[in-house]
Amino acid sequence: MDQANPFETPRTFSLHRAEYLVGLAVSTVLMIVHYDEIRWLPAVGLFLYIDVIGYLPGAIAFRRSGGRPISKTYYALYNFMHSLITQGAVVGLWCWLIGPEWALLVIPFHLCGDRGLFGNFMKSYALPFEPVRQPGYLRLLDDLGLAHPKPVGHTADPAPVGHAPAQVPSRPAG
Repeated sequence: MDQANPFETPRTFSLHRAEYLVGLAVSTVLMIVHYDEIRWLPAVGLFLYIDVIGYLPGAIAFRRSGGRPISKTYYALYNFMHSLITQGAVVGLWCWLIGPEWALLVIPFHLCGDRGLFGNFMKSYALPFEPVRQPGYLRLLDDLGLAHPKPVGHTADPAPVGHAPAQVPSRPAG
């Protein structure tokens, strides 16, 4: 889900992130080895466009929401732009139209860095856009007898805001 509510045990979440750290390491080494062959202007653009389209609009909306729910469009944009499938298609299309090049390494560098370093995976519509520890996840850890992770990016955990709680359909009486 996110680094505050992985809905995995802390150990499995760490292992999940470690897999992406390997991808980050491989792409970093390849970028260092081929530093002189990378066209840096396209590389910077390819690195930034993922967050300019997929993260910044939702982050701004979340901060401006004042605790009100934000549109699920922001979640969909984030998930679409941070998808390995989407970015694989971008790389394939780039290779077909422009040709393969080392600048494309910034795409796995970006995605593996987000997941491995920051623990940012796909965003669930059921949680706030930005990570806030959820009481349900903390209860899960309590039930498993596991320690709570420290709050993420906050001096103290704010109230979970910016999302709409699930609505349970009411059943007719009778």
